[in-house]
Amino acid sequence: MNKYLEINPEVQAALKENKPVVALESTIISHGMPYPQNVETALKVENIIRNEGAVPATIAIIKGRLKVGCTPEEVDYLGKEGAKIPKASRRDISYLVSKNLSGATTVAATALIAAMAGIPVFATGGIGGVHRGAEETFDISSDLEELAKTKIAVVCAGAKAILDLGKTMEVLETKGVEVIGYKTSFLPAFYSTSSDFPVNHRLETPEEIASLMKTKWELGLDGGVLVTNPIPEEHSIDRKIIDQAIEQAHEEMVSLEITGNKTTPFLLAKIKEITKGKSLNANIALVYNNALLAAKIAKAFAEII
Repeated sequence: MNKYLEINPEVQAALKENKPVVALESTIISHGMPYPQNVETALKVENIIRNEGAVPATIAIIKGRLKVGCTPEEVDYLGKEGAKIPKASRRDISYLVSKNLSGATTVAATALIAAMAGIPVFATGGIGGVHRGAEETFDISSDLEELAKTKIAVVCAGAKAILDLGKTMEVLETKGVEVIGYKTSFLPAFYSTSSDFPVNHRLETPEEIASLMKTKWELGLDGGVLVTNPIPEEHSIDRKIIDQAIEQAHEEMVSLEITGNKTTPFLLAKIKEITKGKSLNANIALVYNNALLAAKIAKAFAEII
């Protein structure tokens, strides 16, 4: 066992007994929305997973410890501190741990820590990917690299809509990451149910997804599986409206010369402002939807391994 890893007893017992567990990230708590809405959302996500018969494991770095299964008090701490807690990707883990600092884990860091603990399923909102203008900035999320080498199924509503979805799909293909569409043949566009980009394979049930995961890893193939789950239709935002909001936000970001890991928080906040909160409501709805599907996949996977 990694000496820096601290697994919640409930999660530890579930893993020992081969019960379904779903990993959850913490960046969405500290950087995704204001307090106390962030904490309320995080705890509701956990309840959705529990109600489906699985165990939630919110992951974060707290005072130098890799926490797998944060307590309600730790979730509240992450929510209250908000953006004061740095976003933590793979590159940041050793520094934060060595300094006994805290970090809100991104998709990449959450996937890595979940895999360390032996958790095969992870639910999030949307993954990072290739940013618009990456041919000049080379701004490509480490989420894609992590998916290429870590054995985990990530359930999401596609890549964040602020990204270049076509280039993101190209990188995933190059890395050998299967992009599965749950009951869809096209990549969901985060706030919208569909994009113009086809997924690799369409699957109709959690059981089919669990079977693919098992088969891939039994074949000795490294890397994860990306399960894309469209936002429920009643919560989606018209593509034309959201594309206009993203374009406006992106132009302002460029004019302000905002770069690096500050781009996503700025763009999401600006889009929320432009859409008068509709984008945040959509974000919350899709996270709930992904948590539900992830719990079903985790249950199906636990039954066949």
